[in-house]
Amino acid sequence: MIENHVGETTSIIFMAVALSMDAFSISLGLGMQQLRLKRVAIIGLVFGIFHILLPFIGIIIGKVLSAKIGQFAIVAGGFLLFGIGVLMILNAFTNDEIDSTIQPYGIGLLFLALSVSIDSFPVGLSLGMSGVKTALVLVLFGLFSTCVTWIGLLFGRKVRRVLGAYSEILGGSILLAFGLKIIFAG
Repeated sequence: MIENHVGETTSIIFMAVALSMDAFSISLGLGMQQLRLKRVAIIGLVFGIFHILLPFIGIIIGKVLSAKIGQFAIVAGGFLLFGIGVLMILNAFTNDEIDSTIQPYGIGLLFLALSVSIDSFPVGLSLGMSGVKTALVLVLFGLFSTCVTWIGLLFGRKVRRVLGAYSEILGGSILLAFGLKIIFAG
């Protein structure tokens, strides 16, 4: 029983890291704007809150679907994770840059947080279908996203061009691997 709990927690930590890679990439770019530390703190917290809200909504919907369609929901969740992983990897090669008109203030910050955390909704949906511990997922997703965003903002001036695409490839690979694990174990 303890081994299952440790294994599940480890898997959730890896997913939290994978989902925070988009926030890391975006925050590296935002860090080039020489933001004040107060703004850095606010951006990290907002990104973290969105990485809690969207998976929470997904988990609730996933649990409802899981109750209705059973084992098929678990395999469908695996395919969702696999697809998100593939999309993250492909997105790393499209060289999407942050629109310079979007600023990390007010509605622009909310738009950035939503765009960075939108991929956590289907992951939450998938996890809800598999019956994962909701509180643990939400705390870890929010915590990792917030911390990784802060790290990205603080190091943005120096490492954007080196790690930007690689961080998305790493995150996508982790989600892809967990999707395959769920598909073939389910």
